[in-house]
Amino acid sequence: MTVIPHVAANVFKESVRDRVLYNLVAFAAVLIGASYLVGQLTAGQDVKIIKDLGLAAIDTFGLLIAVFIGVGLVWKEVERRSIYSLLSKPIRRHEFILGKYAGLALTLLVNVAVMTLAFYAVLGYLSTQFPAANATDPRMLVAIALILVELLLVTAIALFFSTFSGPLLSMALTLGLWLIGHFNADLRNFENVVESRTAAYLARSLYYVLPNFSAFDVKTQVVQALPVPWSYVGITTLYGVAYVALLLTAAVVIFSRRDFK
Repeated sequence: MTVIPHVAANVFKESVRDRVLYNLVAFAAVLIGASYLVGQLTAGQDVKIIKDLGLAAIDTFGLLIAVFIGVGLVWKEVERRSIYSLLSKPIRRHEFILGKYAGLALTLLVNVAVMTLAFYAVLGYLSTQFPAANATDPRMLVAIALILVELLLVTAIALFFSTFSGPLLSMALTLGLWLIGHFNADLRNFENVVESRTAAYLARSLYYVLPNFSAFDVKTQVVQALPVPWSYVGITTLYGVAYVALLLTAAVVIFSRRDFK
């Protein structure tokens, strides 16, 4: 298991050297700052607009990092044929997969932290202009924490698909699952709009099998200062962790059976 941190460190270093990361974080910071200017155009809604756009920016750019880097974690090693030299070393295949995931998870954590600091910097300035608005509400961190869990789940999905498919297909499948997961509730109610019982059962089965990404979205509640129970946060986090564990297990099994000879 000592090999996993070394693989993770290499992934993190490679991600840091990738200019795309800097562009995404910088663009997210610019968007958060620009949201303040947008807020100046609407009387009385400045803080809510900035909070909404800021959280959306963290979610969106974190998603881009998870998908665009996650789908290439395994594929790049195979394409460069460096997988042969890696597997010839004292490193097991499950250590390779878990190390790759841990490295990208660390990259996401650092980038989300940077975007959060930029976000709160804007809110901190805004709180000096509108003291009564409670701009730096710490409950915003609850939404960001669930966004991070969502991104870790997206990373696991991207890594899973990358163990047996190319980057374009992996990207399409990952984004497809992410989109479907945000409309998962519609699958549960699909039986109310169709007459076919087969289609209704299929939709209900997909509702329970596919990841429910809408569960991680509490941005509206937080922006509107509505309470988000800690029990909900805990259960949703456990759901995400369990799904990640399942996907990583499947990724390890598939990658272990691949023949690179």
